[in-house]
Amino acid sequence: MTALLETRLLKENESFFIGVFQDNLEKSTWHYHNNFEISFITEGTGKRIVADSIEEFQPGDLVFLGRNLPHVWIADKEPRVFSNRTLEMVFLQFTSNVLSVQLLALPEFKNVKKAMELSERGIQIVDQTLNEVSEIMLQLPYLKNFERMVQFFRMMDIIGESQSNIALASEDYLRKRFNPGNKRIATIHEYLMNNYREEVNLKALADLVNMAEGSLCRFFRENTGTTLFEYLNQIKIELACNLLMDNELSIIEIGFDSGFNNLSHFNKQFKRIIGMPPSQYRKQFKGLR
Repeated sequence: MTALLETRLLKENESFFIGVFQDNLEKSTWHYHNNFEISFITEGTGKRIVADSIEEFQPGDLVFLGRNLPHVWIADKEPRVFSNRTLEMVFLQFTSNVLSVQLLALPEFKNVKKAMELSERGIQIVDQTLNEVSEIMLQLPYLKNFERMVQFFRMMDIIGESQSNIALASEDYLRKRFNPGNKRIATIHEYLMNNYREEVNLKALADLVNMAEGSLCRFFRENTGTTLFEYLNQIKIELACNLLMDNELSIIEIGFDSGFNNLSHFNKQFKRIIGMPPSQYRKQFKGLR
């Protein structure tokens, strides 16, 4: 089935985007978006980070993520398959327009509504629910529009009815999550989240929010109390804190995966923001996972 998915032209329409993500390490970044997402791993092993949750993933890993939950799949450095890919997933993204408030209020959609509520923290789908949902996921790219919608509703009903779903992000994370009241700040935040490994292009970012570069920097500081580049470092360090929970990753690897070009700069920024070096931070959690 995997080989077929690689060559099949996948469809995009008004309600869904269904695709196959194929990766070789450098492309997988800590990011978030305003879509709901169901992702099913077909190749690769490594670490899956959703908000403050970090877990192993392998083929068959299936998660349902709500809107604006930061996430990344960090594949193992050496692929365990002959394709030389480190990660492949089938994913479905959709907006809240697909499931309106009026639709979710119908008694027939009570399980679908529950699934949507569970997605706020992100859930891992396991056991028999995994088998049923993954079977539908792998069929969706090849169905016609109406049948795809019917199967989507069926899949969401199965997820909401299941008693085996595992919550990912902690309740504490949800209470502290980024919730901007300003559309421009939200746009800037999303840009930085999606480009934290690259040198920030101030002109591109300023154009994105229709501001001059100097005005952008002043506007951001006035609204957040911090500079653009300091905020970017905070995003990187938040990811690093999650990665440090995994004792199999070296501190050098974590610094690189978090968007820092050298260990010295990573250590300096981590200590300045967190108050201790990465090695000491890691020791606090040794044996807890």
